[in-house]
Amino acid sequence: MARRADVLEFAVLGMLADGPLHGYELRKRLTAVLGPFRALSFGSLYPALRRLSERSLIRELQTTPATESEAPPLAAKRARVVYALTAEGKEAFGDWVNQPGPEAWEDEGFAAHLAFFSQTEAMVRVRILEGRRSRLEERLSTMRESIKRGRERMDNYTLQLQEHGVEATEREVRWLNELISLEQVDHIRK
Repeated sequence: MARRADVLEFAVLGMLADGPLHGYELRKRLTAVLGPFRALSFGSLYPALRRLSERSLIRELQTTPATESEAPPLAAKRARVVYALTAEGKEAFGDWVNQPGPEAWEDEGFAAHLAFFSQTEAMVRVRILEGRRSRLEERLSTMRESIKRGRERMDNYTLQLQEHGVEATEREVRWLNELISLEQVDHIRK
């Protein structure tokens, strides 16, 4: 299973693949892309940037004064560091984004992979989508069995919560089926 810090690091590499960014802008873009799946604080971003820099996957390009409109309150006069992807970082991101293994199917890894699907090879996208669907179908089976076994012991609210989880997972499986079909149709056209 992917560690949350690893997923964040690869998401940072993916954002920097489009060009250099300073920390504030990087956080803003990551939040826009990954926002539905996770909250991102500077307290998790800057340690990730430090780890990536220590492994020579990113580098600091320059230091420029932050403008008041871009900087958080009380930081308007501080300099900002601009981060850029290195050749090693570009290679590491390319390897990660095209890994269809189990970490790409789990909740945390899937969200990040999906955010960078435009940079993922078509056949890898299909394998990731199929893996995710398979994982969710296993989860659905477990959820349904749990409801079936525990229905008489559950209060109405717990039962409603369980059924809501089943419905949400069924919805995601339908969505994944649609994405897989679109990928297959797109592959046939090419």
